[in-house]
Amino acid sequence: MTVPMDVQPRAPGARPEAAKRSLRPRDAASIMLLDRSRENVRVLMGRRNKAHVFMPDLHVFPGGRRDATDHRLPWGGDIHPAVLERLQAACGQHATQSRLRALALAALRELHEEANIAIGGPKTSGNSLLPFLPDLTNLRYMARAITPPGHPRRFDTHFFAVFTDEAGIEPTDIRDSRELEDLRWIDVNDASAVTMPDITGIILGDLRASLQADASLPFGGPVPFYSTRHGRFVRDLL
Repeated sequence: MTVPMDVQPRAPGARPEAAKRSLRPRDAASIMLLDRSRENVRVLMGRRNKAHVFMPDLHVFPGGRRDATDHRLPWGGDIHPAVLERLQAACGQHATQSRLRALALAALRELHEEANIAIGGPKTSGNSLLPFLPDLTNLRYMARAITPPGHPRRFDTHFFAVFTDEAGIEPTDIRDSRELEDLRWIDVNDASAVTMPDITGIILGDLRASLQADASLPFGGPVPFYSTRHGRFVRDLL
């Protein structure tokens, strides 16, 4: 399930009663798959089906809610220590490494479900939940954003990034799914061809700034955190 978010206090079409109660955000993960084989870096995005109640017809990065089974997924290469450290700072010392790793695993699972892209090695006999063994080695932790109160659904979404060449992915090997349509590669410097949620555009801007600062996207860099505080949209650094 793809998780776009809006920075506005109220979501378009939100029920009036939704604004009166504060839903607890659910853990989610999204991934920015980056193709740097051309002059300008491109990021993979897809459009949510118009039948979706939540943010239909908007282009987003692949991603979705963390499933209860994600922490049980076997994995190959482990998450980078600097990335794990940033995740720990974001989620608090009470968060177990299993939960933190499950966020990264959820991002790769959703990428496979929504774009038919598997980042990892061949399936092992003990891995019955995915047809491949996820490799977390090259994931960068890029951003965190919590859906503001007043929406019919709320998510605490962690955004990761990975380059196609590091992951052994061919950019043409993508396929639309029931969750995402019109999958396409978008120039990070010009996303005018698609319509996206405000928060997606903001995080895309953060990605662009990070690439300009260091095109290799070093592990463990500062992570912008977007949330709502006293009715105001705020940005912190983790």
